[in-house]
Amino acid sequence: MKKRFYTFINISGLSVGIVCSILIMLWVVDELAYDKFIPKSDRLYQVWVNAEFDGKINSWRSVPLPTYEAMKTADHHITSAAVTGWGFDHLLTVGETRIMKKAYYASEEFLEMFEFPLVYGDKKTVMDDPSSIIITESTAKALFGSENPINKIIRVDDSNDLKVTGVLKHVPSNSSFEFDFLLTWKHRAQINEWVVDNQDNWGNYSFQIFLELDDPQNKAAVEASVKDMLIEHGEVDMHPQYFLYTMERWRLYSNFENGKENGGMIEYVQLFTIIAVFILVIACINFMNLATARSEKRAKEVGIRKSMGSKRSHLIMQFLGESFVITTLAFIIAILITLALLPFYNDMVDKQLEIDFLSANFWMLSLGIIFFTSMLAGSYPAFYLSSFKPVTTLKGKIALGKSAGLSRKALVVLQFGVAIILMTGTIIIYQQVEMVKNRDLGYDKERLIMVDYTQELKKNFKSLKNELLQSGSVESMTVSNSGITSVNSNNFLSWPGKPEDLKVIFSTITTEYDYTETMGIKILEGRDFSEDFASDSNAIIVNKAALDLMGLEDPIGTQLELWGDKRTLIGVVDNVLMESVYRDVKPLFMVLQDWGGTITIRLNKNQNLQASLQNVESIIKKFNPAYPFDFSFVDVEFEKKFNTIILTRKLASIFAVLAIFITCMGLLGLVSYTAEQRTKEIGIRKVLGATVPGLISLISKDFTKLVLIAFAVSGPLSWWLLDKYLERYPLRIDIAWWLIPIIGIVILCFALLIVTFQAHKAAQANPVKSLRSE
Repeated sequence: MKKRFYTFINISGLSVGIVCSILIMLWVVDELAYDKFIPKSDRLYQVWVNAEFDGKINSWRSVPLPTYEAMKTADHHITSAAVTGWGFDHLLTVGETRIMKKAYYASEEFLEMFEFPLVYGDKKTVMDDPSSIIITESTAKALFGSENPINKIIRVDDSNDLKVTGVLKHVPSNSSFEFDFLLTWKHRAQINEWVVDNQDNWGNYSFQIFLELDDPQNKAAVEASVKDMLIEHGEVDMHPQYFLYTMERWRLYSNFENGKENGGMIEYVQLFTIIAVFILVIACINFMNLATARSEKRAKEVGIRKSMGSKRSHLIMQFLGESFVITTLAFIIAILITLALLPFYNDMVDKQLEIDFLSANFWMLSLGIIFFTSMLAGSYPAFYLSSFKPVTTLKGKIALGKSAGLSRKALVVLQFGVAIILMTGTIIIYQQVEMVKNRDLGYDKERLIMVDYTQELKKNFKSLKNELLQSGSVESMTVSNSGITSVNSNNFLSWPGKPEDLKVIFSTITTEYDYTETMGIKILEGRDFSEDFASDSNAIIVNKAALDLMGLEDPIGTQLELWGDKRTLIGVVDNVLMESVYRDVKPLFMVLQDWGGTITIRLNKNQNLQASLQNVESIIKKFNPAYPFDFSFVDVEFEKKFNTIILTRKLASIFAVLAIFITCMGLLGLVSYTAEQRTKEIGIRKVLGATVPGLISLISKDFTKLVLIAFAVSGPLSWWLLDKYLERYPLRIDIAWWLIPIIGIVILCFALLIVTFQAHKAAQANPVKSLRSE
């Protein structure tokens, strides 16, 4: 029965450890595989800009449109160049079927460069005709069912009839490009004068340009020949320089600081890979500890086998074989548990991960996990047990020695140390998230919804606004070039007294009337834009960060220079957190101008939310009947800013709890075996008058020391590691001095609970039974 108990601890611990490792590695492999399905990913690059302003080098990936044509002849190593938009939802209509799908506008080189596989169509010609539309298989099925969609007509945005010239296979979820169909760049130029107006404008950084080189080794040479292209075309203010960013690093190394790569998703990949290894090691430690602790039970077996001629190598192979069998069984159980958990795990990480049993990579990884785990778990017990001398063991005089005891203690310390670090990390990440979530946003995000600003709504915006306000469901509404949770435009601004060498970029909001009222933004000085002032078409409003930068003592009425024209400063608003929640609010200005973008509506707080939404929907559909009513809540969009760190917190929390569970399972087995080994000692002590509390203390003190040693080592280490982790955030919490000791106390209480429970059972045993064999 005891043997079954220890086997259960070994298998359950290994199974849980392997489940954690498999789930983490599925996520890691998916991240590492981003864009790897693109055949020429090593030769494809995006054109990025490095520019000097705000006292540092800033990097971004939006560039002027003339770059597209200029790159084609800039260097003979450039074999192709392509331009794309940024990807937006569009309305697709076929008969009575109307669906919103995401699309990219792209030049004809796009499919030849990136080689997204086509089911129908030729990648060399499929985008030549401006009236072409290339759809994915899923979009084709949604619009045409099982019919062949080639040469069928689709109406886009209720205004343009385009012909299907190609059908793409489904775009993998781990692709930098996420789209349901492609539209040609020529078509965009035909329907949008803004594109034509910017064909020779080197000052509008609004487009994505991609290059294909003949050989990755020529990247440095090409960069040298194109880096000063912007300066050569008159863009000298920021000393901008182009550089090429390889597709192979887009996903994992997307953060830049002062013109250099500064991490990205790779940091999370590395973090979770380390966690996966640590959890597996913790599970293996249980196996090693219990195997060496029970060595006396197998000592005579070793002695008999050696006396019958078995070599040490044979015994090592036997014990490793046993470890391999247990690990394989644990792995099979882990796979079954993983399959059961995958749907919930996919919801949490927002991916579609699956185990591909037909993949050679899966079986190689599986064998690797089994081999690594069985060797790690079984190697020390195998070498330790096989070292016993047959004469000593057969006489029953085996001394387990200090080395085995010290090794077990060291491994227990390591287990609890890792558990303390994981638990501390979980709490620190939670505090960091809560700190930024509780920042003053500068606006009221409750009951705010955002709706796309379509052409039909643009034509009838005043009528739409009047009817919504009169309905009683809406308190206020406005339109702006970007929603309140993001900034889509940045520009330079000059003011009286500005130093010539000072280059600061301002977040730019173009808006209609009632912006501050709708958003709930506080006006600190002056006023908002008003229809009562015709001169407001040349007015400007800035935020507090901008006013602090400019240092204007009496700002209202000051003439500021924007885009070569003078504008009168009429108001100063409070700082509004629109961009990164981990950084200070940047200087911002607002002007009264219609660049399209997003309608923002504040719903009446005194009406039922669902009734208000239904009312708004019916009125918007009246003015925009072709489109489905699609909206998003501002508070939900705001929460998306925390997606990565909240995912980190969730995963770290779950795996920290599981690490503690595995550690406590091992401790339970070790304490149980220790109590079993000291049964006669406990019996004698009870006969001599020892109390139950005294016996519990006797058994518990050694394990308490181990947890305290683990805390003494891991406490400072966890503080150092987490302080380093928080350095990535300009706005961060300070780690409270009392936090890590409290975590240590909690872990100690867990350990003592287990130890005390087992020690109490042993102390309560009848001493007559334990001493009968003496």
